[in-house]
Amino acid sequence: MNGFAAGLRYLAQGQRWVFSRPRWLLFGLVPALIAFVVYAGALVALAYFAGDIAVWATPFADDWDGAWQSLIRVGFALLLVAAGVMLAVVTFTAVTLIIGDPFYQALGEKVEETEGGTPPGHGRGFWQDLRVSISDSARVLLRVLLFTVPLFVLGFVPVIGQTVIPAIGFAVSGFFLTVELTSAALDRRGLPLKERIRLLRRRLPVALGFGVPLVLLFLIPLGAVLLMPGAVAGATLLARGVTAEPSAGGPATGSAGAGDPSAVAFGKS
Repeated sequence: MNGFAAGLRYLAQGQRWVFSRPRWLLFGLVPALIAFVVYAGALVALAYFAGDIAVWATPFADDWDGAWQSLIRVGFALLLVAAGVMLAVVTFTAVTLIIGDPFYQALGEKVEETEGGTPPGHGRGFWQDLRVSISDSARVLLRVLLFTVPLFVLGFVPVIGQTVIPAIGFAVSGFFLTVELTSAALDRRGLPLKERIRLLRRRLPVALGFGVPLVLLFLIPLGAVLLMPGAVAGATLLARGVTAEPSAGGPATGSAGAGDPSAVAFGKS
């Protein structure tokens, strides 16, 4: 199964899986609710202080004409909040997965069981597993920042800053959201972070088809909370699918193509 539509299908299948099993849906909502309260407070604080931050960050505009000063500072504040929301969408998943590691491990394993069986796994204990999860999430976040910072700056460029750049931002967020959500299932298959990223880069339309709609849905109030259990289930199904199919360029765990300028950010060593 290839293409953007296939990724969207995995997302729908995951939601259908949990909503047809209310006990597992409620089970998966607990860590998402905890993370939501924390993130909602942080975003409200960011929005409240965005104007003050914009004034502090643009001292060069102190002597500008009132209209231009307002334009640059309001624009800065809006971009700051938008960047905060996009970063929250990606990091929300990482934080929720860390908080709910035992919840989502159990949920993912149940999905695997209903779909034909769970892989042998890595044999790590809970604390070692948690340490690896935190480490991998931090490394994903660093890659996200490699894109977020320049995209934030390019957001000030007329026309493309209001059209092309947001579209790229959603694509980047969608890809790394898929990376985060498939981490547990791919880790059970013995794939370290770099190999997971390479695998999903070779299935980029599928990864985007799964992650981009989910990013948009996560922007709906409480959307991330309600959809998180299904997102984990769908990501497990996606991981099963992409590891069962050979890629167009070789085996699923092979290396990425040479000379790719995005290799540093997307996991090529």
